[in-house]
Amino acid sequence: MTIDSISAASPARGAERPVTGTDGTAPQALGRAPAAAPLETAAAVRGAEPAPTLEQVNQAVSELNKSAQAKSQGLEFSVDNDSKRTIVKVVDQTTKEVLRQIPSPEALQIAKSLDTTKGLLISQTA
Repeated sequence: MTIDSISAASPARGAERPVTGTDGTAPQALGRAPAAAPLETAAAVRGAEPAPTLEQVNQAVSELNKSAQAKSQGLEFSVDNDSKRTIVKVVDQTTKEVLRQIPSPEALQIAKSLDTTKGLLISQTA
C-alpha cells in the first residue's frame, strides 16, 4: 500500500493492482448484493419519505429522553420553539450542569436574528 500526496505537484498514480482475496479470487462484497437493476436504485431515491411533522419529532424526542442509554450518558433531547431545531444537551449527572449543547445557544440566537433580518436584507420585485 502506498500513501500519495494530494497536492497538485505530485505525479499521477500508476495503474492500480486488481484486488484479490487470500485465495487469489475476487473478494465478496461485505454483506451487500449489487443492485439488481438501475430501476430499483432510481425508485429507492424517488421513494424517499416526506420530512417528519413537528409532532412526530416531539414524540421521538420524548422517547429518546425516556431511554435508559440516554439517561446513563447524560443526554437530553429537545426541540427549540423558535427555530424548530433539535437540540442535544450533554448534562453532568451529579451537578445537572449543561456541559455542552448542540447547536449552541449562540448559534440558535444567530439563526433567529438572521431569520428576522432576512426580509430587510433581501428585497425582491417582480
